[in-house]
Amino acid sequence: MRTPTDYERPYRPAPVRLLNALGRGVDRLRANPGLDVEAMLVRARRRTGLSDYGDAWFVEPLRVLVDSINGEACLTPVGRWIQRQRIEAALATRLRLEDLLRRHPEIRDIDLGDVIVIAGLQRTGTTALHRLIASHPEIRAVSAWEGMNPLPLPGDAPGRPRARLRRARLAERGIAYLAPAFFAVHPAEHDAPEEDVLLLDLCFMSQSAEATMHVPSYARWLANQDHTRCYEYFRTVLRALAWQHPVKHWVLKTPHHLEYLEVLLAVFPEATVVQTHRDPLHSVVSFCSMVAHGRGVFSDRVDPHEVAAHWVRKAWRMVERAADVRAVADPARFVDVSYKDFLEDPIAQLRRIYGRAGIPFGDDALRAAEETVRRNVQHRYGRHVYDPASFGLTAESIDRCFEPYRDRHAIPWERAWPP
Repeated sequence: MRTPTDYERPYRPAPVRLLNALGRGVDRLRANPGLDVEAMLVRARRRTGLSDYGDAWFVEPLRVLVDSINGEACLTPVGRWIQRQRIEAALATRLRLEDLLRRHPEIRDIDLGDVIVIAGLQRTGTTALHRLIASHPEIRAVSAWEGMNPLPLPGDAPGRPRARLRRARLAERGIAYLAPAFFAVHPAEHDAPEEDVLLLDLCFMSQSAEATMHVPSYARWLANQDHTRCYEYFRTVLRALAWQHPVKHWVLKTPHHLEYLEVLLAVFPEATVVQTHRDPLHSVVSFCSMVAHGRGVFSDRVDPHEVAAHWVRKAWRMVERAADVRAVADPARFVDVSYKDFLEDPIAQLRRIYGRAGIPFGDDALRAAEETVRRNVQHRYGRHVYDPASFGLTAESIDRCFEPYRDRHAIPWERAWPP
């Protein structure tokens, strides 16, 4: 399978087209068919039987996000329903966590051990590296099913998260149904390590929204906020996960961290940061394609040129903010990994990372890593096809934009187009 490049005409299964048509008919009869913050707060309380959200600081970012969705995202009725379900699930998790911390205050003091944080631009090998590091017997990541539901659900017995696994499998099948080609872009498997941006979503302060919807006013607001409280909450959720399944060490991963390294280093003083690097001509264009595919799940209006304008600017900001932080931070806290070097010898890069983090790399860890390399081969779900011209970009414009970043990290050129 090769991924389609007709981003302006997203794939729609016939039943989904019908549901959208019916939903638009209902919307015409409603005064305000958009998302409603107060209604979602109430529904989450009813859904959980809990009422205490604790500190309600998160409501402001939620309101900014919802206003942007309602005013700018142009969601289909099905897309709006999915987003409402995601928001209400996040609110339900916040209620459950507040209740859990009240009953088990010792969770707040759990030691997370050594933490490895992968923070490279999107499409720079972060997913493959994440899964490789997480193969270590003494390290764990946030699995997709945990990211969706980090706390036990009704019907889950201790140590047996059947309800959460069932929901995650349904979500995986839902993605495969709504966007069959998406797995060739990003393998969203329900039981594999997944981006911990899913946990940052609980504060409604993450890149997820702008990566899946057209929400420019929210994106502008987000870029100018202090993210400390969000990262502190994120750390608390990780402690709740460690309380359920104790581990010695963690590996975290999301490109979102690259933009907020200063906060990350302050909240996670034990962290070793791995910054991955790849030719921006490929990494940035590949991610623009991923965003266009993702937005097409929720909206019929996908403008590839707007996607590129937003994400080229944002990717530049991410690497330059990271450079500013690294200029004054302890260099011993960072490991740089070239995409080219990782593809050529992933085990060698793994040894470098473990060495810097001070984590032993014994025979069991080596065997687990080698098995992970054999299992996670490129293109097993199909070939991701993308082209700068689809987004109004040229190799020259991207090279000019990212030349300082390329020079700073001696990033090698990749082969010419097409990929």
